[in-house]
Amino acid sequence: MNPQRPYRFILRLILAMAAGVGIGIGAEAPWKVGTPIVTYWAGPPMTDATAAQMAQGGWNLVWCGEKELPVAQRHGLRAQLNDPLISPASLDAATEREKLQALVARVKHHPALYSYFITDEPNTTNFAGLGKLVAFLREADPAHLAYINLFPTYANNEQLGTKGDTVTAYREHLRQFIDTVHPALISYDHYQFTAHGDMPDYFLNLSLIRRAAQDAGLPFLNIVQAATWTHSMRVPTPDEMRYLVNTTLAYGAQGISYYVYSCVGHTGGIAQADGTPTPLYAALSTLNREFAAIARELQPLTSLKVYHAGMLPPGAVALPADAPFALDPALAQSEFHPPSPAKGALLGYFGKQPGSTEKVRPTHVVVVNLDYQSPLSVNVRGPAKLQRFDPASGHWGGVGGKTAQLTLPPGGGALLSTRP
Repeated sequence: MNPQRPYRFILRLILAMAAGVGIGIGAEAPWKVGTPIVTYWAGPPMTDATAAQMAQGGWNLVWCGEKELPVAQRHGLRAQLNDPLISPASLDAATEREKLQALVARVKHHPALYSYFITDEPNTTNFAGLGKLVAFLREADPAHLAYINLFPTYANNEQLGTKGDTVTAYREHLRQFIDTVHPALISYDHYQFTAHGDMPDYFLNLSLIRRAAQDAGLPFLNIVQAATWTHSMRVPTPDEMRYLVNTTLAYGAQGISYYVYSCVGHTGGIAQADGTPTPLYAALSTLNREFAAIARELQPLTSLKVYHAGMLPPGAVALPADAPFALDPALAQSEFHPPSPAKGALLGYFGKQPGSTEKVRPTHVVVVNLDYQSPLSVNVRGPAKLQRFDPASGHWGGVGGKTAQLTLPPGGGALLSTRP
């Protein structure tokens, strides 16, 4: 313990008492991700039965109202609070503002509370009001996240509230969101699996979100498809879910969410309306834990580069010939023809953020098989002796040299490093 800390605390306590305010537990600690987020969109009421099912399946953030916070706590789950008072409109009327203040005061020290849900897919015209609400919540309770989810790239200009082609309009939407709302995390959704193939811009959306998050120094969360709600979309398979989890990791996300857990009018999902698990529940029970374990290893690092080998869908950058982590032999480049899936391999580089005069030196790489229908055997060559991370045990093990021989299942991935 730093011997100066008790004196600093006493000084802060004296100053706070002089100002007539109290010091709450964690009041000086702004929100951080902590354990990487595994959550869902649209789920059943939070009962002990549903909470137990989610905890057993590896979900660690659940949605609930104030009265359900103890349920989440009993099962070791973090809670995202959903309440109609958590709205910009509550700041416009004195009585509603007081009610919101009282709500925050009641819940902010609850052990299960993790975040406040605000809204889904806002237009830029909503950003000013959302920014005021985020600032209000941050001042009242800096230790917990104010959560907002954004549109995908296939939203039109009217939905986004910006002009231009897909990339121009979406970048401007993200810029205005960050500059006006000042979020602590960027969350978005993108659903690519149609009844007749794949939508082409999944990686474009990932790359735009990754860049915006990096430029702002923020973590991000990807909401991926786990159901169908219309005849034009399909229910993903377990292998497709593995692909979504691993591509999300390779691009550097610290959170993943599934649309939906269960919801009337939706087919697939994680559980049926009566709570019966679907085939995706069994698959995600393993994948959720793998996501959290790998994302935790990557949390102290920076996502440096993301490269594609094989097909190059929109947003993809080809793996350079002199890449420090490379495929040996290299995968031949081939044409991408949507709505067919973009096959090949994905390599996400990670390392300590270098100083201004230092050379970027990636120490970790997430390698992903982008073919969610067939396995891939590939050799990955590194700049030094390689270690492979086992997400089940949380341990690193040597691969015998500078080359790792990987056999990745459909959509499968692996984390390698020159530094365990």
